Amino acid sequence: QVQLVESGGGLVQAGGSLRLSCAASGRTFRNYAMAWFRQAPGKERELVATITIDGGGRYYADSVKGRFTISRDNDKNMGYLQMNSLKSDDTAVYYCAARPQGVARRFYDYDYWGQGTQVTVSS
Repeated sequence: QVQLVESGGGLVQAGGSLRLSCAASGRTFRNYAMAWFRQAPGKERELVATITIDGGGRYYADSVKGRFTISRDNDKNMGYLQMNSLKSDDTAVYYCAARPQGVARRFYDYDYWGQGTQVTVSS
């Protein structure tokens, strides 16, 4: 199994930036594709970004393209989500997720999840 722990959330003004981190332990992190999802109150969990095992392939939801950057450091067993130009619509609980081998875009395709970190953007 892989254990995931997110950190870095908080309260930020619109236009500001935050960097979320996802610390992985357990099985070899480099064998798992990673993603960030988010869920706002009353809304379904939605995909934010994915990154392949080697970090060479990245996908972003249209709503965050050009503002967010997903990355990973396999030597440190860490994943990251750099969020710039934050908007009030970005307010949500953010989750990192992992699955063996290839990336996927549906939340139910991911086997391992962190507990989530709250991001609140004030306008």
